[in-house]
Amino acid sequence: MLLFTLYSLFICFLYASVGMRFIAIPWQPVATLGIAVSFYIGFKNNGSYDRFWEGRQLWGGIVNASRTWAIKALEFVTSVVDAPNVQAPAASAHELSHRHRQLVYRHIAWCNALRIHLRRQPELWDDEVAPFLDPEESEVMRRKQNPPAHLVRQQAAELRILREERGLLNDFQHVSMVETLEQLYNLQGGCERIKNTPFPRQYAFFSYVFVWLFTALLPLGLLGEFSKLGPSHVWLTVPFSVLVSWVFNTIEVVGHTSENPFDNLMNDVPMTALCRSIEIDLREMLGETKLPGRLEPIDDILY
Repeated sequence: MLLFTLYSLFICFLYASVGMRFIAIPWQPVATLGIAVSFYIGFKNNGSYDRFWEGRQLWGGIVNASRTWAIKALEFVTSVVDAPNVQAPAASAHELSHRHRQLVYRHIAWCNALRIHLRRQPELWDDEVAPFLDPEESEVMRRKQNPPAHLVRQQAAELRILREERGLLNDFQHVSMVETLEQLYNLQGGCERIKNTPFPRQYAFFSYVFVWLFTALLPLGLLGEFSKLGPSHVWLTVPFSVLVSWVFNTIEVVGHTSENPFDNLMNDVPMTALCRSIEIDLREMLGETKLPGRLEPIDDILY
């Protein structure tokens, strides 16, 4: 706004004080350009918001699928050996508790791993992912190019053991849980598609150029209109030019900050808060009572 104000003051000074009346241009072409620019940045903002909303829907699906996974892990994996061809003793309460915790905790690790994978924050692994995995498994997963994808693969391997070696899952239950893993893969793939496909640069770049071209011409077009009201009214060009320029520039910036919903900016999908909510819900299902608190907004921003 300071730049817009100084520019408008300079234009008015040249027109009213120096007498350079020739710098005024007709208002009609400027207004036509403003209409075109408004349509263009409106189209860009719609595309940007669609990317954000799709990202939020995908993470809403992750929240629901996470609860479904925990329910299946707790209710399907029981002490009943349901495989006639498996010679294995019934699972003890300790073994069931360990397997439930392993399946649920690995999923919490997957949620956090997906978040730091999308945000390109591998330095958070020790604090956000490792606490939910065995140390050896954590080190193996850390070295993978796509840790969340391999965590889902590890869940599938664990289900195979439960069905073939321990007989704690029947065929129907095994298929049902694998379908949930497939759903998680689809949700992860949707997030990666948004992350790895940037907003088309031609729209982002030229909307910026068009807005600044319009703001450069705006005071030149307003000079003649306000001069019709009287010589002293020319200076009204400054506040009105600044106001209109600020509106157009703000709309353009809003669209720009919504292009990539997984960059950990103030307008992005609050994946950290969603991961914490998933952790609380799933650990409560396990019967745990010492739970972390839900994340609160910082300066009205939820990350």
